[in-house]
Amino acid sequence: MSNAHKPATDSIIPANKPLMKDFMGINGHFAFKPALYGQVCRLVRNYHNMNWDAEKPGDSIHPPFATNNINWKNDVYGPWKEHGFETDICLQFLGFGPSVKDYKERWAGKESWAYDYGKAMASYFGPAGQEKLCTSMEIDNEPGSYFDSTLFKKLFREMARGIRAGDSTIRILTPAVTAGREDKYSQDLPSMYGSSDMLPLYDVINVHTYPTIDKGILDENGWNRSYPEDKSLYYLEMVNSTIAWRNAQAKDKEIWITEFGYDACTDTAMTKRKDWALKLNWQGTTDLQQAQYLVRSFLLFSAMDVQRAYLYYYDDDDEASVHAASGITRHFVPKTAFWAVKQLYQTLGDYRFNKIIKQDSGKAYVYEYIKGDDPAQVIWVAWSPTGVRTDKKNGYQPKQSAIELSQLPGKVVQVKGMAESENTEPEVSYKQNDAAGLSITIAESPVYIRFEANK
Repeated sequence: MSNAHKPATDSIIPANKPLMKDFMGINGHFAFKPALYGQVCRLVRNYHNMNWDAEKPGDSIHPPFATNNINWKNDVYGPWKEHGFETDICLQFLGFGPSVKDYKERWAGKESWAYDYGKAMASYFGPAGQEKLCTSMEIDNEPGSYFDSTLFKKLFREMARGIRAGDSTIRILTPAVTAGREDKYSQDLPSMYGSSDMLPLYDVINVHTYPTIDKGILDENGWNRSYPEDKSLYYLEMVNSTIAWRNAQAKDKEIWITEFGYDACTDTAMTKRKDWALKLNWQGTTDLQQAQYLVRSFLLFSAMDVQRAYLYYYDDDDEASVHAASGITRHFVPKTAFWAVKQLYQTLGDYRFNKIIKQDSGKAYVYEYIKGDDPAQVIWVAWSPTGVRTDKKNGYQPKQSAIELSQLPGKVVQVKGMAESENTEPEVSYKQNDAAGLSITIAESPVYIRFEANK
């Protein structure tokens, strides 16, 4: 079993694993439709630009009113809460960071304003604040290597202290970080957030991970992707390296994956590729593969010592480019991924990951989930951990595996395949050999096997 496909070796899966309904999230934005996406999760993350609240550092702050006439309470977070969503607000430094050339000059002598901003936002939106519209806040999204590290660390300290002063119960997240291989979108976790003065300022380590193929002699495009279990990817290992660092240096911190995802656009959109997407032959998944790989990613992450995972993205306009086709809806019409994630949420929402039953690379993964209020109710999820790179998908023949499962936790009462459209859960044929054995053929779409506990 490859290190990339298992929990970090020095990590122990905790007994208090979250229920899947408290684990699965989605990235949204202003146009997010809570009634629609409430079918697939109850956790939402919003990109909240600071330059919507103030034009420049030092300006007065008056939540919930924004400079562009948005009322954050009435137009965004209030309706989300009314529909049962728990919101994580990502306070993006848009207009206050490297997106403007003179950002360092804008902050000069006004660093303490970050404290005032954090305090105002937390005291209004926080879980113990005036309106109780969010439970966590992130201090920027992806400053990475673009933002001057000395300045950012100073602003992080100020804003984190302000948030704590505004609401001591809110959870504070780092921006996207990495404890392993460097990339330009993630800050270095040990150097930025590992010191004794920084550790008390945050509660959650924030990871963005995407299943992108490494550039090489024959791979000039580093944006094409592959299936989640592909051993050549850094996709899962990035999370494992963060877990290992946390276990050694910051045991009280949670880890959240706040971005992961796959692009899937139509054939018509592909004929309209332009610029680098055309030049470098950017490719997305098929709609079916997007559904398969998103569901399998949620399952893989649930077996790690991670508390939440937010898929990217809620909706797209069917553009043939990276991140521009990542929605589980297209023009707010559900894709295959919408129905597959909805099924995962509704099937396992009240269940939590319990243990790995089988993990044979290239052949079969089987994970066990138990119901939170009744551990005797058990569901196994099985799939073939195979797939194809997005730039190699033409002509690909999906894999299947005939497997034998033993030591069953009870009698099989239902076997359902992955939903691909509304109100469809295909039946899957199987043979229960005896009280403790099962023969089944699995493919790249996960299969849900529900058991009735032995008396």
